[in-house]
Amino acid sequence: LAALRGRLGALCWSLSPLSLSLNGRRQVSAPSPAAPEGPQREQEWDDPSPTPTSVNYHFTRQCNYKCGFCFHTAKTSFVLPLEEAKRGLEMLKEAGMEKINFSGGEPFLQDRGEFVGQLVQFCKQELKLPSVSIVSNGSLIRERWFKKYGEYLDILAISCDSFDENVNVLIGRGQGKKNHVENLHKLRQWCREYAVAFKINSVINRFNVEEDMNEQIKALNPVRWKVFQCLLIEGENSGKEALREAEKFIISDEDFEQFLDRHKDISCLVPESNQKLLKIDILTSYVLMFQMRFLNCRNGRKEPSKSILDVGVEAAIKFSGFDENMFLKRGGKYVWSKADMKLDW
Repeated sequence: LAALRGRLGALCWSLSPLSLSLNGRRQVSAPSPAAPEGPQREQEWDDPSPTPTSVNYHFTRQCNYKCGFCFHTAKTSFVLPLEEAKRGLEMLKEAGMEKINFSGGEPFLQDRGEFVGQLVQFCKQELKLPSVSIVSNGSLIRERWFKKYGEYLDILAISCDSFDENVNVLIGRGQGKKNHVENLHKLRQWCREYAVAFKINSVINRFNVEEDMNEQIKALNPVRWKVFQCLLIEGENSGKEALREAEKFIISDEDFEQFLDRHKDISCLVPESNQKLLKIDILTSYVLMFQMRFLNCRNGRKEPSKSILDVGVEAAIKFSGFDENMFLKRGGKYVWSKADMKLDW
């Protein structure tokens, strides 16, 4: 019955992409990109399909934080049923997927982490994927989750933009009396105890660009520290349809380069600047998915393809904007299985 409801939901989504409900209000989502006509369409379909080696699956847009620069905002509360999500993941595996990254929104909001836990277990145990990872703000993760699902998870990436709690509050990573930095250290320890590789993601913006994070990052010793320059995406954190206004968080390329230079001695640092985005259009090197629809970011906004559940992976990914060569050029494929990392847990 759940699977049937999921198929019905997917059908309704595809028939009515402009009509989404959130808390009783009508929401407008980005329309599916129109299929090109004539010779251009034939040429696009004749091109070989890229392989979705590494997939970022945003299965929810809901989040308990309110980060002002967020560019995957809560425009709908809909989450694809578990069995439909598993069916899509199996299709992706058959198409060549080796790594899956579950993201949001906040992945641990759905069923208190049980939903993402079951997906993680399915991908590692049933699909036998080399790498299964999660990006989370970490606020809702409990030790019991590690006890139940930790063995199936290769990498846990926690978003942390500052080691000054006042700055985290300014950014929107505050939750009452809870301390984001203290929680980060607790999660680091659990990752050691349950043999999960630990990663940190930081968005560098106007409120943290002057910060020196060398001491804290070295103490936490993540396998990767992914550092992003704050980015504007039309319809998400910029423009009329956006739920966020991120303009006040934007920094210059020079400011970002100075931040990188200040942290150049950290060996696990992996930078991603907007200057680099303009030069090689790095967004096209990511396979982004929401509700089993590839998100095309070529036009500066997230335009969804048809669902792979309806048309298959090969047909849908042709309109994803994904550039497989760019994926390899930016170093998208690395040692991502904890079995190959040989870490001292």
